[in-house]
Amino acid sequence: MENSTQDITELEGDAELARPYARAVFELAKDNDQFQSWSVRLALMAAVVSNDTMRSLLDNPGISRSDAGALVIRACGEDLEEGAANLVNILAENDRLAQLPMIAALYNQFRDDAEGMLEAEVISAQPLSEQQKSAIADALKRRLGRDIQLNCSVNEGLVGGAVIHAGDLVIDGSAVEHLRQLSSALVH
Repeated sequence: MENSTQDITELEGDAELARPYARAVFELAKDNDQFQSWSVRLALMAAVVSNDTMRSLLDNPGISRSDAGALVIRACGEDLEEGAANLVNILAENDRLAQLPMIAALYNQFRDDAEGMLEAEVISAQPLSEQQKSAIADALKRRLGRDIQLNCSVNEGLVGGAVIHAGDLVIDGSAVEHLRQLSSALVH
């Protein structure tokens, strides 16, 4: 349990460091009607700095902050426009390049909130039919009052049922969870 508490604390710290940058990018994107293009740019930059080879280069104490920024910009390629390159340089100068994945995640949350959209992750024991996906999205929309975008994946280890994550809401309807609850009730 100690590791998961430490991981949560680190994530909260990352979010606090990343939030002002994500908010600034969100405001810029909103002012210029560029929500989608900034989502793509941030995803690219986050993927670049998350790459193991890039991480080892950026973590090298011999590389200057400005060189680190230039390295990330080069790795992103010609698709990185001036505003995104400026962001990379600011992050590099403030030793915050590692925050790019969290900045991207927070930006997407701000964007979803502004667009009235909520992304929900559905992990099921078996692939869901279109009818099941539609029923889940409709139920979440009624409960949360927002349009829902489902991201579905399969985890056969659940045996049956599904686990749904939508914002702060977690619904664990998996067979594994039901068995855990039954076991707990029998023990007590």
